[in-house]
Amino acid sequence: MYLEIMGPPGAGKGTQARRLSAARGIPHISTGEMFRENIRQATDLGRMADEYLQNGGLVPDDLVTDMVRDRLSRADCRDGYLLDGYPRTPAQVRDLDGILSVRGWERTGVLLLEVSEEDVLRRLAGRRICTGCGHVSRLQALSGGGGCPECGAEMSQRDDDREDLVRERLLVYRRETEPVLAIYQERGILRRMDGMGTEDEVFERMLNILEVLA
Repeated sequence: MYLEIMGPPGAGKGTQARRLSAARGIPHISTGEMFRENIRQATDLGRMADEYLQNGGLVPDDLVTDMVRDRLSRADCRDGYLLDGYPRTPAQVRDLDGILSVRGWERTGVLLLEVSEEDVLRRLAGRRICTGCGHVSRLQALSGGGGCPECGAEMSQRDDDREDLVRERLLVYRRETEPVLAIYQERGILRRMDGMGTEDEVFERMLNILEVLA
């Protein structure tokens, strides 16, 4: 099952992708998490990516594609994957087409989580990330101490979750990523789904769509 999950920032892509990865036994490949790991490790890629991310922009296509190509070459992707955060531009769609063609793979489908801009702003204002294990939680769900419910480490807000940068990220999404959705819509492989509701409700909708695609 070769899947891509798309949607605006804060739509819940990572949360749902991790659940689906565990349920179906396919790797969840998040370009955002790859970038953040490189930034933490101060690699050359991390330093280059950080300059773009701090300004709410997209990392250049060639850097992202090289990273994705390398990740998809690993053995755990042979029977499927769940791509989260790629492709984000028409050029990246073409690059991914080439990667899949070389491997003889065909997309199972593209899942689009639809969430209003107002809800994106509300969600990201309250999102906190564990500095230890990467667990994501909402501010109102944290206990009085505010520590990670998984490992107890400090929870912090991502720099690019500030409202000014979120608005910039939404502008970038509309400008760069929505043309990607148009391509997939024309190909007949885009599956739109309501991203509102509880995590369980959204996940159930996703499983129902996958039953049709399987």
